[in-house]
Amino acid sequence: MYHAAPRGGTMNIIKDNLRQYGLLIALVGIAIFFQVRTGGVIFLPNNITNLILQNSYILILAIGMTLVIVTGRIDLSVGSVVAFSGALSGVFIVEMGWPVWVAILICLVAGAVIGAFHGFLIAYINIPFFVVTLAGMLGFRGLTMIILDGRMIGPFPAQFQMMAAGFVPDFFNGSNFNITAVAVCALLCVLYIFSALRKRRIALKYGVTAMPIPFLIASIIIVTAAIALFGYWFGAANGIPNIVVLLGVLILIYTFLTNRTMMGRHIYACGSNAKASELSGVKTKQVVFWVYVSMGVLAALAGLVFTARLNAAMPRAGTGFELQAIAAAFIGGASPSGGVGKVTGAIIGAMVVGIITNGMSILGISLPAQQMVTGMVLLAAVIFDVVSKNNVLKLRNPFAR
Repeated sequence: MYHAAPRGGTMNIIKDNLRQYGLLIALVGIAIFFQVRTGGVIFLPNNITNLILQNSYILILAIGMTLVIVTGRIDLSVGSVVAFSGALSGVFIVEMGWPVWVAILICLVAGAVIGAFHGFLIAYINIPFFVVTLAGMLGFRGLTMIILDGRMIGPFPAQFQMMAAGFVPDFFNGSNFNITAVAVCALLCVLYIFSALRKRRIALKYGVTAMPIPFLIASIIIVTAAIALFGYWFGAANGIPNIVVLLGVLILIYTFLTNRTMMGRHIYACGSNAKASELSGVKTKQVVFWVYVSMGVLAALAGLVFTARLNAAMPRAGTGFELQAIAAAFIGGASPSGGVGKVTGAIIGAMVVGIITNGMSILGISLPAQQMVTGMVLLAAVIFDVVSKNNVLKLRNPFAR
């Protein structure tokens, strides 16, 4: 038997998703603005593919950084871990001739060990996260320079480069259009529609607030149209990049982790109120420890992707990546005070920064100006978060000042 949704359910859904809906609208608006200003260059299939490839490592870092920020912390060391991972892969693969899969596995394990080291000091020794990760940023940058001795290592074998520069082959052998890319995106559209309808049906069945039909139809149209558009872009270019497949897997895993598991609920509880969560039985120290382990693994993976894209391991690789990942997470809706943030929001935030940077580069705008605009967008996102929270508090307590 189906139950009607509560009367205030529609407004609650809108309020809960206002930040992400607004961010999506902003992303579309920014893309259209630069599409017009660049004379149609932004939406060219090859430019879309390059945009994703150029920001792939930031997207990977933003996923892990979002979880760290949700717990009320940050990680300043990820840029140096990116460089350290790239240096290790260069030594193992190029200089020592190890199999690519063995070197990749060792680099990921090294990232997990680094994350565990940071997590142990922060969670169990109670050293401030700023101090621990700042020390990691300086220490691993120096260790990278020692390993590389100020030189670049490369080139890497084609098998390693395929991680960041390869594409899924067209199994249908299209002549001028990648049919596989279109078929995959069409399948994703069908799966999304089925998932959205199933989610609403289950919500109604158990009397949970469900999205109203008009909003559901609008969301289905928007999402499926976006997926279809990517299908066209990938089909008209070289196909689906391998890195998109990797990002898709990571997004699915971390979205499931945060939305459907006990660990995910504990991560949000830890960021919202650590003391109350601990009194409720949440093992907050373990949560923080494993979040940093996850961040270390993703930083190592981003380092491998970055190295594969450049086809060289460099001492200065990853410089500033930690700031870009933090900016993507904050712009994507993560709250500086913790307890709020979504993986999908971080992806959208990273794409906002990527499109702004890409558009300004095409227009010939200088790098300092690009950084200034990115900083203004970040500041606006944080101001929006603070103002929206204050409004919610005033609604709950009209006498609050």
